[in-house]
Amino acid sequence: MSVSVVLFTADLRVHDHPPLRAALQGAHEVVPLFVRDPAVDRAGFAAPNRLAFLADCLADLDKALRDRGGRLVLRVGDTVAEVCSLVGEAQADEVHMAAGHSAFARARQARLRRALEADGCRLYVHEAVVTAVPPGALTPQGGDHFAVFTPYFRRWAEAPLRGPLPAPRAVRVPSHLRSEPLPSRSAVAGASAGLAAGGESQGRRRLGDWLARRADTYRERHDDLAGDATSRLSPYLHFGAVSAVEVVHRARLRGGAGAEAFVRGLCWRDFFHQVLAARPGSATADYRPGQAGRLREGDASADLAAWREGRTGYPVVDAAMRQLAHEGWMHNRGRLITASFLTGTLRVDWREGARHFLGLLVDGDVANNQLNWQWVAGTGTDTRPHRVLNPVRQGRRHDPDGAYVRRWVPELAGLGGATVHEPWRLAGLDRAVFDYPDPIVRPTGTGAGPRRPRPVG
Repeated sequence: MSVSVVLFTADLRVHDHPPLRAALQGAHEVVPLFVRDPAVDRAGFAAPNRLAFLADCLADLDKALRDRGGRLVLRVGDTVAEVCSLVGEAQADEVHMAAGHSAFARARQARLRRALEADGCRLYVHEAVVTAVPPGALTPQGGDHFAVFTPYFRRWAEAPLRGPLPAPRAVRVPSHLRSEPLPSRSAVAGASAGLAAGGESQGRRRLGDWLARRADTYRERHDDLAGDATSRLSPYLHFGAVSAVEVVHRARLRGGAGAEAFVRGLCWRDFFHQVLAARPGSATADYRPGQAGRLREGDASADLAAWREGRTGYPVVDAAMRQLAHEGWMHNRGRLITASFLTGTLRVDWREGARHFLGLLVDGDVANNQLNWQWVAGTGTDTRPHRVLNPVRQGRRHDPDGAYVRRWVPELAGLGGATVHEPWRLAGLDRAVFDYPDPIVRPTGTGAGPRRPRPVG
């Protein structure tokens, strides 16, 4: 009786899962496997919010498999060693997995292929599982990747996508294989109080609800901080609890200007994955070197701490940072504002901000977190690298009546309307009553934003 192994990584679902479908078609029994690898912890990616969300995803995946007669097998240890051990126990002929494109993922795939081939087992790596269009599938003439988004989007929008696959009706798993207990969300210490529930069922429910109720207004409202009109699908895409291919197909089927704008936003995710695949060093090093002269002189630790704590004195910046701490998630416009404030106004190295975000974001992945930070900081793919967002103007534009600020900065809840964005301008403001700090960088005037420290040189 033939047996195949499906190694789940960042694809924790049963719907639209090419590795699972291929394994089921090629074998009588299949072993759905997830390996909890300590190497992920050592690399610094095992943040509490992601561990808690992962626990939800694994529990939901196990339930979906059990509903189909199967189960999830969990092992703990080095991924390559655990897969090879399981292949021997199950006498498996093949291993199927989704392609990963970070330096870590590619090194793991190469190690696994060598080890399995030495044991006479074949590894199949499937593309278009984590992203809609695989990195490297679209390239400019004479180059290995697109460095500018717009020409990439034109090609991406015309690229044919494979059709979404239905979930299997039955999954037959060998009964004799041991499994470690699944992790529990409640056992994870330090997760954000407002962290969303993870799992494929939650992700699919959120996708369906958003497409039905909010997609039509996305183009006009996606930057509305208080309106919360975005899909909030990024954590589910990060863990593969929903399929990028299926999301694009369903959004295009919905149609309309809102869905089109949403699909363009999804393309950014694929864009940064193809940049990282071609330039893996950009996870830690400047994609476009030569911006060091923009960094601040001297010790910026106090300002960095104020930024992390949401105590900069700039209400929209502080509101976004507090949302991040409470939910493990931040509105995309808030990410732009806070990142620009740290790198453009305070002139702190983008790596400091990226590190803090990765410590809290449930959707924090290397491609999108690091390369979005570089885009804002002017060291990445942005063709206008010296732009700096004015936090006052951003607050007035994207939170015009101040509802977002008042929600996350309750010290200012008593201030009405847009005045909440410049509390320092109110005559007779009692700082002791409001318990809100003065701006850490001096404002220059109404709506003019902060006066920035001088660049080096």
